[in-house]
Amino acid sequence: MQSVGVLGASGYAGAELLRLVAGHPQLDVVYATADRHAGEAVGCLYPGTAAAYGDLTFTQHQPGGADGLDLVFSALPHGESQTLMADLRRGVTRVVDLAADFRLTDPAVYAQWYGSTHRCPELVEEFTYGLPELHRDPLVGATAIAAAGCYPTAAALALAPLVTAGLIERSGIVVDAASGVSGAGRGLRDDTSFCAVDEDFTAYGLGDHRHTPEIEQAVGAEVLFTPHLAPMNRGILATCYARASAPLAEGAVLDALHAAYANEPFIVVDERPPSTKATLGSNAAHLTGRYDARTGWVMALCAIDNLGKGAAGQAVQCANIASGLPETMGLSALGVTP
Repeated sequence: MQSVGVLGASGYAGAELLRLVAGHPQLDVVYATADRHAGEAVGCLYPGTAAAYGDLTFTQHQPGGADGLDLVFSALPHGESQTLMADLRRGVTRVVDLAADFRLTDPAVYAQWYGSTHRCPELVEEFTYGLPELHRDPLVGATAIAAAGCYPTAAALALAPLVTAGLIERSGIVVDAASGVSGAGRGLRDDTSFCAVDEDFTAYGLGDHRHTPEIEQAVGAEVLFTPHLAPMNRGILATCYARASAPLAEGAVLDALHAAYANEPFIVVDERPPSTKATLGSNAAHLTGRYDARTGWVMALCAIDNLGKGAAGQAVQCANIASGLPETMGLSALGVTP
């Protein structure tokens, strides 16, 4: 049994980690931090976790507070894990960071897109990018993992096999994606309140969304990325468009996706258009693809739960691989219905 800490456990991704780890036979949460909720019972803030965490309270993280733990998941906001990572790396066996702090291989690119200088660039090279279906081998035995972001996961799973197979051009790719409101985090904001979001559909981050370089890094191609906020709690649907590198046979795109993910336990490739509701509460990704001979464009679509495969589920999957556990342990590929 591995002793586990969750930093930022009061956020949505942190709460999802608590839920998943509670059902994991080899992981045991003994340390959960939340600065604003320090001293509060986990089951009080999230009653749905009370059966598993009736005696656990949130604490305020201090340097050395996680020392000796086998595994720490950091679900802190972007930028915050940089200040803690050197301490964590000294005292913890394995760290999985759910934020963007260590995903980009070039700290200068991080500064360009996130608007601040990386505070510990010397640690960037220690991290392995956590998207198992595309980068599984480097995760084996890894002690520092930067779990892929939610939008980049959906886009990369849809596009990377087509780039690798040479079916699409590496420039001029368009990623049009919509996310549920939980992707904005648990903090109170005017633009993510119920009255602002309900019965609305909004684009944001036009041309400069910070996930753009991560998508390009994961896909290996130039991408124009436009995210949208959808009036739902959870889920991401990414619709990706690319120019075919040459005329394609009917079914070639779907065949390429089938070939790439034939043995992947969490990937469903189907002719049916993917649905966010089908992935709800799971670590699954549902994909499809088409070639439009009339226009010469390729379409590839991917649906995931942004808190599952896009965050907590992905982090647990990466930790399983790194620890030598069965990759699917504690995770489900089945969505919640209805």
